[in-house]
Amino acid sequence: MLLVMDGLPLLFCQERPGLGGRIFRIYKFRTMKAERNISGELLQDENRITDFGKFLRRPSMAELPELYNVIKGEMSLVGPRPLLVQYLTLYSPEQARRHEVLPGITGWAQINGRNAITWDEKFRLDIWYVNNWSFWLDIRILFSTLWKVISGEGISQPGRATMEEFMGNGDEKGE
Repeated sequence: MLLVMDGLPLLFCQERPGLGGRIFRIYKFRTMKAERNISGELLQDENRITDFGKFLRRPSMAELPELYNVIKGEMSLVGPRPLLVQYLTLYSPEQARRHEVLPGITGWAQINGRNAITWDEKFRLDIWYVNNWSFWLDIRILFSTLWKVISGEGISQPGRATMEEFMGNGDEKGE
């Protein structure tokens, strides 16, 4: 179905920092087109998300191929979500602590606001997870994730299709 609606490639691959900041290749179902404006710049996310991509994103099904990263040992089911490589140099020392654990398909920040929270809050929640990790916390996060996926809560920031770009040390674009 995805192939018929959106064409190839089916998967989106991108380098992301993992444990210790080591770079790995993450796999997701492709939910956006690579459409560009006359200047060659990518269009805004809300203009590139496909209809089937919206369908996949709401229940977080676009992340299913990340199970391959879990099998390879590059990710865990639970941990801070792996962010973009370009953000590595923008982290404060405290924010960089998110790389003390394996990144996860879901995490404490995802069940406490997902993309509807600020970058400051997301980092605060990620560091709280690093400081408080336990097997039982991971179980709690996994069960809470099931509820969040069913409810569709916190998928995006108000007025945006995706999370706003991180500009460094808690400074968000437009503020």
